[in-house]
Amino acid sequence: GMATWRKQYVVARPVYSEDSFVEQQEKICRQRKTPWDHIKLYFTCDSKRVKNAALSLLPIIGWMKIYQVRKWLLGDVVSGISTGLVAIMQGLAFSLLAQLPPSYGLYTAFFPMLTYFFLGTSRHISVGSFPVLSLMVGQVVLRLVPGDGKPPANITGFEGLSEDHQRVLVASSLTFLMGIFQLAMGVLQVGFVVVYLSDTLVSGFTTAAAIHILVSQLKFVLGLNVLSVNGPLAIIDTLEKIFVQITSTNICDLVTSIVIMVVVFIVKELNDKYKAKLPVPIPIEVIVTIISCGISYGANFETRYNVTVVGKMVKGYESPMAPNLDVFRESAVEAFPIAIVGFAVAFSVAKVYSIKHNYTIDGNQELIAFGVSNIFGAAFRSFAASTALSRTAVQESSGGKTQIAGLISAMMAMVVTLALGFLLEPLPRSVLGALVIVNLKGMLMQVREIPYLWRRDKLDCVVWVGTCVGAILLGLDLGLAVGLGVELLTVVFRTQFPRCSVLANIPGTDMYRDHKDYMHIYEIKGVKIFRMPSPIFFANIEFFKDKLTEAVGFNPLRVLKKRNKALTKIKIHLKKSEHMTKGCYKNKPEESEDAGNVEELVLPTDFKDLPFQIDWNADLPGNISIPRVDLHTLILDFSAVSFMDISAIKGLRTALKEYIRIEVDVYIVACDVYILEKLHSTMFFDEEIHTSMFFPTLHDAVLHVQEKRKDCKSGNHWSIQSDGGFAPATSTVH
Repeated sequence: GMATWRKQYVVARPVYSEDSFVEQQEKICRQRKTPWDHIKLYFTCDSKRVKNAALSLLPIIGWMKIYQVRKWLLGDVVSGISTGLVAIMQGLAFSLLAQLPPSYGLYTAFFPMLTYFFLGTSRHISVGSFPVLSLMVGQVVLRLVPGDGKPPANITGFEGLSEDHQRVLVASSLTFLMGIFQLAMGVLQVGFVVVYLSDTLVSGFTTAAAIHILVSQLKFVLGLNVLSVNGPLAIIDTLEKIFVQITSTNICDLVTSIVIMVVVFIVKELNDKYKAKLPVPIPIEVIVTIISCGISYGANFETRYNVTVVGKMVKGYESPMAPNLDVFRESAVEAFPIAIVGFAVAFSVAKVYSIKHNYTIDGNQELIAFGVSNIFGAAFRSFAASTALSRTAVQESSGGKTQIAGLISAMMAMVVTLALGFLLEPLPRSVLGALVIVNLKGMLMQVREIPYLWRRDKLDCVVWVGTCVGAILLGLDLGLAVGLGVELLTVVFRTQFPRCSVLANIPGTDMYRDHKDYMHIYEIKGVKIFRMPSPIFFANIEFFKDKLTEAVGFNPLRVLKKRNKALTKIKIHLKKSEHMTKGCYKNKPEESEDAGNVEELVLPTDFKDLPFQIDWNADLPGNISIPRVDLHTLILDFSAVSFMDISAIKGLRTALKEYIRIEVDVYIVACDVYILEKLHSTMFFDEEIHTSMFFPTLHDAVLHVQEKRKDCKSGNHWSIQSDGGFAPATSTVH
């Protein structure tokens, strides 16, 4: 016996077909909601909905109500200060990526946070510049204001502005448009767009961006003056220019950068290692910045070693400005991917922390929050805001509980802009470049996902590599489109070529599994059970038919044509000799149809003129050879078919008819209720295809087939072995 006694379950019930089930079980007729009802429901208004709408539009009300001053305030203040220091450094560094004067990076660390504080649902993300977005903005800025003595694009509103101001105008107008896109998507409740950017795609994309950023920072680290280029394959061009000039590297810049990278990298690793013991992470970026500022000022790097420094910091804030419509027109194509990427990254980071700290975030509200923050920031000359993973990690790990930490970090940026900016003027730009590169570690390490993905899911690996390579070679905006294309293709591919199988019975149970997978498995003679685990639709209906033909081992249409040819021969044979080998039949058939009639070939074999039925598997007279068909029943397991479209229903009809016409009984089991309804409404059934072919479970159909074959004259060849049969309890048929 078995080593462990499993619980037994015995069900005695009638064998149901879908028809008999409907007869016996009463169904409730229910009214389905029409699209119009949904629209009406959406626009109805009552006090509860108004209250909920206010709460969802101003999430600050929600978390302020539960704010625990004693427990949380200290953590928020400490976290705000350490995040603020990082945000200032990253702001300066990332504004170089956006091709803007460094002081504008501090604006991005300040303005967007002010509005996100009221509107955002995530309590942990640090809103501000993000290297990938800064780079994407920088590419547009370069296209419209190339600099290096080249004339800017022909845009009204550029007249009388210095090059820097033209660049700021482009960046902030682009950000404004990005904010409009995000806000519109949030208001229209289409936050779901982001579900099309899978984690794999975002990971491949950000890795490619990290490589772009790395290349763009090399010129600062090496102290070279490289003209920036744009468009597909620009990265190769840039690398070539750097290598051509590499002999004129500024050694002072290079040494400073390398020292800073090494120090910052080591301290960040230590921060990670001793996370639990340190009250706050060591703000190493700030420390090295202050030291290098001091040394650069004391040793007068700018004049003595010809080092490019940060230079004049804009003091205080300028009055708000309107965006430029010409820039909108020029950059609309790029603004959309920037909006999507900015939101997707922020949302995926926010999701991680919301799960960790057990609160909910709302995608549509986040879109509104980022949209408003970008529009507001753009009015005050800041550029694209999202969140940077490294900075958010600082905010969360140093004890930040709510966005009060974010607010404090914004205040720190304000202090630097209003009062302390002049202290940063002697800072070498190579230091900022080095800080950017060190911050890329997390994004570059995503390359380690490739072998993991390759082992787990080849198609996902293709998405990762495709997105990454596409974005590296074609640039980020086109690369994102390529990645999306590859991703949607993989979905198509998965449903296009599902893994079909032939099932067999596991003895003593009502379970059926792939006959190749199990040692002891019972295949019923003359019955094929075929399963396709995917929706059947226009793209894979032919694949379904081919796989089915492969599974049964013959092509039903060919068999039918051969049989009909044979029938014509037999009829002619009958005409010639009154005496058949099988016996003497006096009554002559009247007229044999024309053998070349095409209609006849696909019609079911027509016996009405013959005085006897033909057993196609017996030896036929007059050496007529016919492919044997040992199959008498075909069962299609539809338990994993989630939907069917019109093309699939038509294709299925023809396939079924081909089998029915060569006298194979076809049954469809475990078909979804809604698919059944659809079959009824699309006139699927006719005199050949009956509703009685449908069964609620596979076992019902098999028992029905057994019963049916027993009643046939040749009951003997369908005997079920006592050892490999069905559990006696289940095969009782009432």
